[in-house]
Amino acid sequence: MPQTIDEIRRQGLDALCKRLGRAGMIRFLQEFSSGEGDYAKERHAWVDALSMEDLQRLSRRHRETKPRRRRKS
Repeated sequence: MPQTIDEIRRQGLDALCKRLGRAGMIRFLQEFSSGEGDYAKERHAWVDALSMEDLQRLSRRHRETKPRRRRKS
């Protein structure tokens, strides 16, 4: 007898939990969350409002606060 989608889902969650633990299972499932809203539309709402000067300032600030990598000798 074929399994129902609920049975497959339950077995899959059980397998994930056994293999990864509860926290690992949750982190794994979050990778596949579809989220809400329209990301492209929201991105345009804030990106289109930024000037070139704003972008340059943000880029400089990011470079200044980012830890520098040490070069391998």
